[in-house]
Amino acid sequence: GFIGYMIQQSFVNELRAAGLSNEVATVVTQVVVSEEDPAFANPTKPIGPFYSEGEARQIMTAKGFVMKEDAGRGWRRVVPSPDPQEILEKNVIATLVKNDVIVVASGGGGIPVVRKQGRIAGVEAVIDKDLAGQRLALDVQADTFVILTDVQQVALNYGQPNQTFISEMTLAEAKRYQPEKHFKAGSMGPKVQAAVRFVETGGKRAIIGSLAQVEAALQGKAGTIITH
Repeated sequence: GFIGYMIQQSFVNELRAAGLSNEVATVVTQVVVSEEDPAFANPTKPIGPFYSEGEARQIMTAKGFVMKEDAGRGWRRVVPSPDPQEILEKNVIATLVKNDVIVVASGGGGIPVVRKQGRIAGVEAVIDKDLAGQRLALDVQADTFVILTDVQQVALNYGQPNQTFISEMTLAEAKRYQPEKHFKAGSMGPKVQAAVRFVETGGKRAIIGSLAQVEAALQGKAGTIITH
């Protein structure tokens, strides 16, 4: 909610400074996941503060949390990262968009929930924000899905002497590159995965690029564009 408030306020201030009267709304977003998702048997997403090993073991005993060492920096709680199945507020968001409202939604991947006996219940998990964005784009029938990051384009052999930036990828090429481990998990990996899913399930195109070049990317002049 707090991040949504900040983004919404920034949008409004910039729009008014530009002489535009568009309305902006933040929607608290619930994302349905499956209780049968294998991620629940293998928590991997670190959250919260760092602890010493001794503190972590005390927490595991007292609260039953799963704690793991995080890159040598200390111990943290880890929670599941299940696959997003549906955006509950998709119809509300679609209605707002059709009425020219700029919508801020699925912040941080949204709030994970499961369906139980006709009711909705929250679960302790974190949904990947790129995959949640893809699910939202699909649910509101968007034709273009844009992922903005801190690099200008997707690269093969990133950080290596033979690094090569890519301006365009077909769906087949992207799927071929994925198992070759060009795209790191937790970084570019989920972004490419989300882009592939979007195009694969009916989206017209997905774009991965930098915020500074978003206008050029939408014009097909920047970023990496993934199509059929």
